[in-house]
Amino acid sequence: MAKVKSMPVALTIAGSDSGGGAGIQADLKTFAAYGVHGLSAVTGLTAQNPRRILAVKPCPPGRLRQQLDAIWEEFPPLVAKTGMLVTAAQVRVLVDFFQSHDWVCLIIDPVMVSSSGTRLLPPDAYKLLIEKLLPLAALVTPNLDEATLLTGRRIKSVEDLRTAARTIQARYGCAALVKGGHLANTRTAVDIYYDGKNELILSAPFVRGLRTHGTGCTYSAAITAGLAADDSLQQAVTRAKHYITRAIAGSYRIGDHFVLGHFA
Repeated sequence: MAKVKSMPVALTIAGSDSGGGAGIQADLKTFAAYGVHGLSAVTGLTAQNPRRILAVKPCPPGRLRQQLDAIWEEFPPLVAKTGMLVTAAQVRVLVDFFQSHDWVCLIIDPVMVSSSGTRLLPPDAYKLLIEKLLPLAALVTPNLDEATLLTGRRIKSVEDLRTAARTIQARYGCAALVKGGHLANTRTAVDIYYDGKNELILSAPFVRGLRTHGTGCTYSAAITAGLAADDSLQQAVTRAKHYITRAIAGSYRIGDHFVLGHFA
């Protein structure tokens, strides 16, 4: 009998993107590119395209818990990530679940506002996320707007990124990767990682002329996949920075939009 290859697994807990560029779809493409089997628990069905979100239908909290229970019966992952969470009840399900599964390495992409400007996380869910879920995480990966919400400070420079990463780590107890891709007047995309002891300054040249969708989902999914493949957290973050840079550079056109080149 031929030897059957074993494959690591990783879980994404996020919304479905009907446009295929972000959310669950982006996460599963990233896992596949890393050679990791992707598990998924869907938090919401969206009607969206790269330009706008028309509607979001939340998954009931009981059904979200059933998805997690079904996954853990047969494919218990050691690494999981969250993306779009739609209601406070969903956040409460995840808090309860990961408090009782505290050996899981949890990566939180705090999706609060879509790239098209739609507010995705209501205030009561945000309060639960920062008070109860973030302290259970190994890493949180905010963009500039999200880091501003988490720190209460505007971010206008690389030094501000460093301060934000340190503030988030001290305030919530998890490592922080603050993404500076939208910083104005810079020639490079700079992200700052800080875990309480170690700091990484990750930079790559901007790829001009592209407006991409799903970069935040893809970046956090790449970190999750790297951890599933036995990278350390610092290794996973560094490797993910290279992956997202290649994916942006390898983007291809679908209609009037660009889609990340996950397999570039």
